[in-house]
Amino acid sequence: MGNKQKLKFEFMRGFVAIAIAIAVAFIFIFICADDPAKALNCLLIRPIISNGALNVSSILTILGRMTPIIFTGLAVCVMFSANQFNLAGEGTVMAGGFVAALLAIYVPMAAGLHPVVCILVGAVVGGLLMLIPAIAKVKLNASEMVCSLMLNYVVLYVIMHFLSNVFADRSQGSTQTYPFLETAKVAKMVPGTELTWGFVIAIIATILVGFFMYRTRWGYTIRMIGINESFSKYSGMRVGGVIVLSQVIGGVLSGMGGAIEVLGRYNTFLWKDLPGYGWTGITVAILAKNNPLAIPFAALFIAYLNRGCELMSIYASVPAEMIDIIQAVIFLFFAAEQFMSKTRQKMVVKETKEELAKKQQEAAVEGGNA
Repeated sequence: MGNKQKLKFEFMRGFVAIAIAIAVAFIFIFICADDPAKALNCLLIRPIISNGALNVSSILTILGRMTPIIFTGLAVCVMFSANQFNLAGEGTVMAGGFVAALLAIYVPMAAGLHPVVCILVGAVVGGLLMLIPAIAKVKLNASEMVCSLMLNYVVLYVIMHFLSNVFADRSQGSTQTYPFLETAKVAKMVPGTELTWGFVIAIIATILVGFFMYRTRWGYTIRMIGINESFSKYSGMRVGGVIVLSQVIGGVLSGMGGAIEVLGRYNTFLWKDLPGYGWTGITVAILAKNNPLAIPFAALFIAYLNRGCELMSIYASVPAEMIDIIQAVIFLFFAAEQFMSKTRQKMVVKETKEELAKKQQEAAVEGGNA
């Protein structure tokens, strides 16, 4: 199948998977909602249009919520491109956010420098954590999926220990840290909204990761290992080092996303569970077909649905967890290799027949000219 036909098929396959997910959501909405029409309006229309006017506040909320899942989507994209099914994005997001929060509370710095240092340290912590499943994979041939999945909960409970017993502000009614210093906060692009300058950083990160993956030797090596690890090994590529590199880059991106989200959206660190951005990042990367430049568009789609589900829970009494059902169905159909395989076969046969007919026509023309 040619690149054009392959792109067409993947677009068609993605559209059908999303349509099925939305259809499943519709079924649950009709079962759960007292007013299904109102619920559907909240899901599909109200995130951008409310009472006949553009809902600017909601649009800015959607853009703000894209920021962390762009970072985790990019992280998963790099790791999946190397055929590394690493699930530690959840833990590295939380760890990056927690370490950045501690620096934001206890280490005073100049206003312009403070958030930069916090974000960079959060990114480094994320990369160091990812070394654990990466080295276990390369040195011990351990499953990176199992190691990374368990690492999430190790990180969670270690952070909860220190949050509850060392860094908690006892004057508050819930478990949280002391407030961040004003100099450490990531500034809002639009005051009073969730949209911060982290969104711009996320777009810049997308461009840089796209350049790295498609315009550098390391990015090419990562993609080649993902396509055929054995061939890459026998062709002289340093497979082990590149596998570690891909997962460390994923950790750096996730940790950076967690730091930006915590310092931009909150005044204290108050996550008491895994935030969910790592799991969402997997869906985003799958939707984008591991193409870094498509990550923001996939993140926009998920953030839009997330906002729609939130509005349904507020105005139509439909559980906000509907977004989890939609993501699960999308993941199911995108992960199913045989989904629409007959359609792909028909497209291949049709393309082959067209190429054969074209060659026969060219041969006939050449024969006539002779």
